[in-house]
Amino acid sequence: MIAAAVGFTVGTVIALVWSEARRPEARRVSKMLASSGVLAVALAAGSLTSSYGRWVFVGLALSWLGDLLLTVERRSGFLGGLIAFLLAHVAYGIGFTVRGIEPSWALTAAVPIVIAAIAALRWLGPHLDVALRGPVLAYVVVISLMLIAAVGTVGREADWRIAVGAVAFYLSDLAVARNRFVSPGFINRAWGLPLYYSAQLLLALSTG
Repeated sequence: MIAAAVGFTVGTVIALVWSEARRPEARRVSKMLASSGVLAVALAAGSLTSSYGRWVFVGLALSWLGDLLLTVERRSGFLGGLIAFLLAHVAYGIGFTVRGIEPSWALTAAVPIVIAAIAALRWLGPHLDVALRGPVLAYVVVISLMLIAAVGTVGREADWRIAVGAVAFYLSDLAVARNRFVSPGFINRAWGLPLYYSAQLLLALSTG
């Protein structure tokens, strides 16, 4: 069951990247199918059988909603998607905390992650209008805290999928930001979408 769900998701992600390049009118359907596939993987892995798994499933469901909202080609859709993903990272962070965090690992990770967050904000700053600076700042803070918690959880649980998934999610968001604010183009989606869905699959599988 898990293998079938993973295979379905990988196939629809390939279709999504192809549609982004060749058939833009089909990308909404393939994107939502891929996001639904991630939920199926989490359910097949047994995400609803533990507190950690349930929190991760909430994060995946909010990400599904965020994906849907980002298909709306208006600022309201982008802001709605930003809020949905921000709440998803809150849910992931709670899940990591429930599973257990090794403080020394979290504190060690905090230094480079904070530096990366500051660099990202300085990079994006000149491209943001006043209305978006607050939401983007809040998002960067929350995803950075989520990443710190993920590394701390790996220090306690030694489940590499959590940290790799969180890092991949962080990097995929840089692709989204670059496409939205800095330099739009297919290349951002070509590497950002596979990273994003790899992150989601790793987090979904970590619930098993």
